[in-house]
Amino acid sequence: MLDHIRIVLVNTTHPGNIGAVARAMKNMGLADLCLVEPKHFPDEAATARASGATDILDAARVVGTLEEAVGDCQLVVGTSARGRHIPWPVIDPRELAAIAAPLSGQSRVAILFGREDRGLTNEELHACHLHVHIPSVEGFSSLNIAAAVQVVCYELRMAVLQDVRAERPQWGTDWDIELADHVELERLFEHLERTLVDIEFLDPNNPRQLMPRLRRLLLRAVPDKVEVNVLRGILKMVDRAVAGELRGQRVGRSKAD
Repeated sequence: MLDHIRIVLVNTTHPGNIGAVARAMKNMGLADLCLVEPKHFPDEAATARASGATDILDAARVVGTLEEAVGDCQLVVGTSARGRHIPWPVIDPRELAAIAAPLSGQSRVAILFGREDRGLTNEELHACHLHVHIPSVEGFSSLNIAAAVQVVCYELRMAVLQDVRAERPQWGTDWDIELADHVELERLFEHLERTLVDIEFLDPNNPRQLMPRLRRLLLRAVPDKVEVNVLRGILKMVDRAVAGELRGQRVGRSKAD
């Protein structure tokens, strides 16, 4: 029931933590582990800490970029222990489980865990639809990465056992279109940024927080494939209009000369 959930570890420093994560996953029935540029892997320390979950380590996929890790996922969630300059939709592990567990057979979900010393970067978090925060006590909020994974995986398992359903808007029918993949969304954002620069709405030399805020807006909607294609189509028409206006300006200057 949880084979659609992928645990992604980014730049893990200590290989023992990778083994402990594999153990936590196997305890709760998860098996899809992806490692983004781990400092040391494979490693004996990982095998030792896995305590019998070596099958998950053996099957773990090691990639060089976050894009490779989540490109085929339709919902990406980043773990975050601190506030951000731009607020993002934040949920707790139980809320995450209520959203993610029922997506089995419909969408692939990636849950990102960052570096032991500083977590995920702002750029990595901006690639996520949602952020999940474990509400530990304020005076001692730092969790070991394997402990954090254990908490999240436990809530996912409990959601499956209790058949929890997400508290999300109902439209009177099941959604008829697959959600957009992460890679499709990234292409949309790249296209949007190019177009905004071309129409001089975005100054690349002084971008401020425009693109992160637009990312937040669109990711909060969790668009499907058709919706992304519609937005790309609108951007293409804007691109054509801009190109036509520029051609007209060049022709006008040529005649004037």
